[in-house]
Amino acid sequence: MAMTNNRTQCFTCNKDKITYPCEGCLKSFCLMDLTKHRQLLNEELHLIINDYDQFKQRFGEQKPSPHDLSLIDQINQWEINSIDKIKQRAKNCREIVTELLQTCINDIEMKFNDLNEQLKQFHSENEFNEINLSYLRNELIKIREESNNPSTTSIQQDSQPFINEISVISLEKPKFKKWNQNAITMAGGNGKGQQLNQLNRPAGIFVDENKNIFIADYENHRVVEWKCNAKEGQIIAGGNGRGNRMDQLKHPTDVVIDQQSHSIIIADHDNRRVIQWLNQKQQILIKNIDCFGLAIDKYRFLYVSDWKKHEVRRWKMGEYNNEGIIVAGGNGQGNEHNQLHSATFIFIDEEQSLYVSDRYNYRVMRWRKGAKEGIVVAGGNGQGGNLNQLSYPYGLIVDDLGQIYVADWWNHRVMCWCEGKEEGEIVIGGNGKGNQSNQLNRPFDLSVDNEGNLYVVDCGDDRIQRFELIL
Repeated sequence: MAMTNNRTQCFTCNKDKITYPCEGCLKSFCLMDLTKHRQLLNEELHLIINDYDQFKQRFGEQKPSPHDLSLIDQINQWEINSIDKIKQRAKNCREIVTELLQTCINDIEMKFNDLNEQLKQFHSENEFNEINLSYLRNELIKIREESNNPSTTSIQQDSQPFINEISVISLEKPKFKKWNQNAITMAGGNGKGQQLNQLNRPAGIFVDENKNIFIADYENHRVVEWKCNAKEGQIIAGGNGRGNRMDQLKHPTDVVIDQQSHSIIIADHDNRRVIQWLNQKQQILIKNIDCFGLAIDKYRFLYVSDWKKHEVRRWKMGEYNNEGIIVAGGNGQGNEHNQLHSATFIFIDEEQSLYVSDRYNYRVMRWRKGAKEGIVVAGGNGQGGNLNQLSYPYGLIVDDLGQIYVADWWNHRVMCWCEGKEEGEIVIGGNGKGNQSNQLNRPFDLSVDNEGNLYVVDCGDDRIQRFELIL
């Protein structure tokens, strides 16, 4: 029986020998040439290690570049100039206050002297009656009151800063957060209905630190809480039919949790009220307001969007016996930078900058604290599905890098925009309208948990989807 010929040609010596393949270059070598080939690879590895060591040493000795130091110098100079301006303004104000106080003191002293002369005259001449005494007593009272309240001067703080604000802008392309494109259904997803495992056109949501989800269940006229990974929710507000009794809701659009009082605050949309529920007890906080979106900042101010008045107002928590303060819009319906057209969901950041989904202007606006007008930070190029457009923006969140994530309702996607950029980027959805795990159907609101996972109200599919953060 003949022996099988297992010899092949060596790549190096070109002779028919027993050869061995190299998995890296996919070539075959005889044993001797394979040994030489491995030696060459080892030499190349040592060269890479040597280059790495040299680069590491240079990097460790690297000092800030002149450009970097120039940026620090600019910041330092801005600090010095700003402090000088503040000191000069304070000096001027102190001089004005001192002058006003001295003028007031001089005026009171003159009145004292006049009164003293009159007292001496009455006393020396010994000619006075009840009318004279009453006059003297009233004059003394007037002088005493003036001395106790020496000035009507007060300090007024301008809403606009008189020093120029600065910020650091990186020219590098920002890194958008990335989530797994296939979602996990966290609530609903069992068809449209009113059972505890169902939702009916869910609207606004709030996710707490334990990943429990609070949902404004719009068509069921209730707010339900779904514990993390629960199979069904529990009714915590409403659920007593559609109506305007204290224990009823009518198309709630948003819900937030006041962490201090552990109460639930609800935008009771069609009852035109903001209502608080605490242990099944209700209290109307704000009446006669066409509320849509809610937000609470770290200073415990409550923000409410009014979609009919095209504005957002702010109240101090617990102080609702006033009309609140307009912090965005309030100049009628329009598309100017000081106007809104049907404000829906809102977001407030750490610096009290307010972000507003401006529904019928197809844009998101940012209003700095105290600003008279906002700036467009997403959309604003008419209705459409291009990367520079939005179509009925609703829920929005802003991350710590200032990147704006917005539920693009009609386009069945979630977009991310960086302020100053002409286009956004699709981060969730964009795969057509549908109910697959990588699809959305009319996304309505957004939220994130403490691990950065993104929650999307998939309104048209009556479910809440969670997209796991991967970057």
